Amino acid sequence: MARPSLKLIQAFRRTIEKLKNGAPYQWGHMGACNCGILAQEITQFTKAEIHQYAMQRHGDWNEQLIDYCPSSGVPMDLVIDKLVQAGLTIDDLAHLEKLSSPIVLKEIPIERRHKLVKNNKEDVVYYLEVWTKILENQWLEQENISLEIKDNYSDKKNNKVRVLA
Repeated sequence: MARPSLKLIQAFRRTIEKLKNGAPYQWGHMGACNCGILAQEITQFTKAEIHQYAMQRHGDWNEQLIDYCPSSGVPMDLVIDKLVQAGLTIDDLAHLEKLSSPIVLKEIPIERRHKLVKNNKEDVVYYLEVWTKILENQWLEQENISLEIKDNYSDKKNNKVRVLA
């Protein structure tokens, strides 16, 4: 699952807002599909650029992900690499394209889960909203632990553990 971070969560939120506000969505377009729309936000490449990069090699997102090599110099691999650097995994991206992550689906009510359509804009928005909540909860938990570690320190002279307010 993705490494939660504030930057990644914000990218998800912006992607959701763009989709809700009429951003072009087209499942068959490499730059405007489920992965493409998120890739636009994270990489700052346009949908046309992402599509152009993808067309330099064969296949849809899933095939591009299988062929991904971070050191290839292939433009589409640069796009994928930026997504991976942002905290996503190759599996995350493959699941996003199909709306199929078991972790995300587990949080969706069963009646809605079975009706998700991978190329339906409203379903993509819903899936991203659920995934964002998962990432937010993981990030908050991670940050709380991180703050506890930063806030606790040992005072060697007095042999005391102090907690900063």
